[in-house]
Amino acid sequence: MKKKFYLEIKHIDKKTGARYGILHTPHGDVEVPMFMPVGTLATVKTLSPEEVKELGAGVILANTYHLHLRPGEDIVNKAGGLHKFMNYKGPMLTDSGGYQVFSLAEKRKITEKGVEFKNHLNGDKILFTPESVIKIEEKLGADIIMPLDECIDYPAKKEYVKESTERTIRWLKRAKAAHKSEQALFGIVQGGEYKDLRENCAKEMKKLNLPGYAIGGTSIGEPKDVCFKMIDYAVKYLPEDKPRYLMGVGSLDYILGAIERGVDMFDCVLPTRLARHGALMTSTGRVNIKQEKYKKDFTTLDKDCDCYTCKNYTKAYLRHLFVANEEFGKRLMSIHNVRFLIKIVEGAREAIKHDKFKEYKAKILKKYGDERGF
Repeated sequence: MKKKFYLEIKHIDKKTGARYGILHTPHGDVEVPMFMPVGTLATVKTLSPEEVKELGAGVILANTYHLHLRPGEDIVNKAGGLHKFMNYKGPMLTDSGGYQVFSLAEKRKITEKGVEFKNHLNGDKILFTPESVIKIEEKLGADIIMPLDECIDYPAKKEYVKESTERTIRWLKRAKAAHKSEQALFGIVQGGEYKDLRENCAKEMKKLNLPGYAIGGTSIGEPKDVCFKMIDYAVKYLPEDKPRYLMGVGSLDYILGAIERGVDMFDCVLPTRLARHGALMTSTGRVNIKQEKYKKDFTTLDKDCDCYTCKNYTKAYLRHLFVANEEFGKRLMSIHNVRFLIKIVEGAREAIKHDKFKEYKAKILKKYGDERGF
């Protein structure tokens, strides 16, 4: 009998809304809150699936739009689905491509039917509908799938946000009707910065009794206080026994602030992207490894880190690899950055269990600095 998807809440911090629990999935049980590395094209850049698992990752992400373009969902399906195709032995999530609607804004056309935009590889027109996206995701075979939505610009006029959010709700209903697999379909709460629109969206999506819910339209340039308000407006009306996923967030202050508000899941390309540019998250702050001062620095990158990179290599060696543009350097630095964020969230889980999340958050932000993007 196939294992069901559900969230088991084990403890809620007595001083905050932070939750500790176990997310049960067909491909294994994982603890929440969790940071989920992004593997857009069925790979977390420079890292093997085994390495990602060893770093403490639970769920990892892949992107429906990008995989639709190459190699195509039919190829992945013939391989046995994403898990077998990329040999990842853990839960997976596929985003719907909704963010591409936002990022390809100059080339998009949004109608009730769906979204038409240009293939960024060859310029061909692509039409994504709520139904076609579900069909693609079912062939990809991830444990968690996201419906087509529109990631709204910030700032945006309330009239447009209302129109867009109501359309996203209608799209979700169509997606649910088209959904025939046992994959966990999440709703994505939109509504911009407007309290009443977020509230209404959350309430309407709650009526659909979905396996989980995401909070979308954040981390796109809005001030931090606005982001947290968006989260508050949504979380208040979402079911307590379902996982809550804040999309596209990877900096410490945002992750910890959202955990405090009862969010369980986070994803972002930030750790691997920073690594490829020589920027490293450490217990002493951000390290730009290309700086000359590290040329003869034979100390470990971060004495408080337990990752493979910090156990075996020095700053001088990492700088040498980066300056020489060696791929091994990008891999070592990605290992560290991904582990750093996962370890921070592991610490959050332990703090929640003992009703000390508020103190843990204050300690982390004081130590690392309350700066977005680290």
